Amino acid sequence: MSTYYLAVDIGASSGRHMVGSLEDGKIKLEEVYRFPNGMNRVDGSLCWDVGALFYEIKEGLKRCRELGKVPSFMGIDTWAVDYVLLDKHDRILGKTYGYRDSRTNGMDAKVYEEISLKDLYARTGIQKQNFNTIYQLMAVKQKEPELFEEAESMLMIPDYFHFLLTGVKRTEYTNATTTQLVSPVSKDWDYGLIDMLGFPKKIFGEISRPGTLVGNFSKEIREEVGFDCQVILPATHDTGSAVAAIPTTEDDALYISSGTWSLMGTELSEADCSVESRMHNLTNEGGYEYRFRYLKNIMGLWMIQSVRKELAEEYSYGYICEQAQKQMIPSIVDCNDEMFLAPSNMAGAVKKYCEMTGQQVPEDEWEIAAVIYNSLGKCYGDTIGQIEQMTGRHYDRIYVVGGGSNAEYLNQVTAKYTGRIVCAGPGEATAIGNLLVQMIYNQEFNGLKEARACVKKSFEIKEYKK
Repeated sequence: MSTYYLAVDIGASSGRHMVGSLEDGKIKLEEVYRFPNGMNRVDGSLCWDVGALFYEIKEGLKRCRELGKVPSFMGIDTWAVDYVLLDKHDRILGKTYGYRDSRTNGMDAKVYEEISLKDLYARTGIQKQNFNTIYQLMAVKQKEPELFEEAESMLMIPDYFHFLLTGVKRTEYTNATTTQLVSPVSKDWDYGLIDMLGFPKKIFGEISRPGTLVGNFSKEIREEVGFDCQVILPATHDTGSAVAAIPTTEDDALYISSGTWSLMGTELSEADCSVESRMHNLTNEGGYEYRFRYLKNIMGLWMIQSVRKELAEEYSYGYICEQAQKQMIPSIVDCNDEMFLAPSNMAGAVKKYCEMTGQQVPEDEWEIAAVIYNSLGKCYGDTIGQIEQMTGRHYDRIYVVGGGSNAEYLNQVTAKYTGRIVCAGPGEATAIGNLLVQMIYNQEFNGLKEARACVKKSFEIKEYKK
């Protein structure tokens, strides 16, 4: 009888329950439940409805039972940087803000009153993004200080869901590093930095590595969903899980975790916190086995997702790719420009950028899509040069994993602009990486290299050349 493992993978637009098992030496994967997600505007702020998300997590667990595929192990991964503050009764304080909320505007200047950007990067190795938790917490200090007075603990979003399932609070390492408050040397909170910024030290709990047992379901959860299960910390940052599932045994492969965001990078054994690295806006996020995901955050398919929502008719991403491929417009935008972070109209923002930079302005949605795809390819090409410069390595291949690996036109564009072989797949890398950590915990694999070799054997990988 198969042992079932469950990855609950929650992204910015949807979540799903993916059941995995090992059969004949290959990973079998099945989606058993899917639910929508998105930020809601609450009193002018962009927020997550964590109550609704936890309801969906439990509904998916019930679905597993109905299908007769009850997992022995499970873990949850989500996006990074967002958190909840809990009071002494473990009730959420204030709003559960989403990273696209504008309250962090100007908070970087407040942080730099206490520590310079240069020194901050030297201490943490994390690139500056205005939505990093450090700036979100500075917004609390500046605008809602009463929350810090009542707060007893802080949990990142997936850690909070694990707590609701088990009653045990664990702070997982990969997601914690995205706060920009963790030392890449000690792999623990930088309490000196936390003191410097005036954040309450008591809210920062002990950091645990991926592969740590959180606990079993609480009595209440067991009764509600109809079974018990061991909750294992995966790399709770979805990119950390996706990178764990790269289908290669190379230790220094170049990857793009392609989804709402494109995360392009490689793995290092030690963080690069140099001035040169900071100038390239590269980051050193925590990974499985204390590897560092040395990468750049690129706006990614968020731009295409936004344009798709703005279309009068609903088209598949495959159809959008097909139409974009037919266009000849040469214009390129900077995908990382802040004007594309949360515009009221993405198509309008792309047109405005082209107009401001003296380029051909796209006339319809298909030209807009072509501009976005080609701009992503150009950004990937620029980034690979920076990474090769910093690591002193040459990369012949790029491993594209995640949902964006299914975008054939984008893969072709990536091969064109980078001049590298693009190996695309698996599309479900985040869920697979989540499952791999659980399987390693249960001794199905003797470490990550063996687990990645199994991924390569289990899933189709398509190659694209220039």
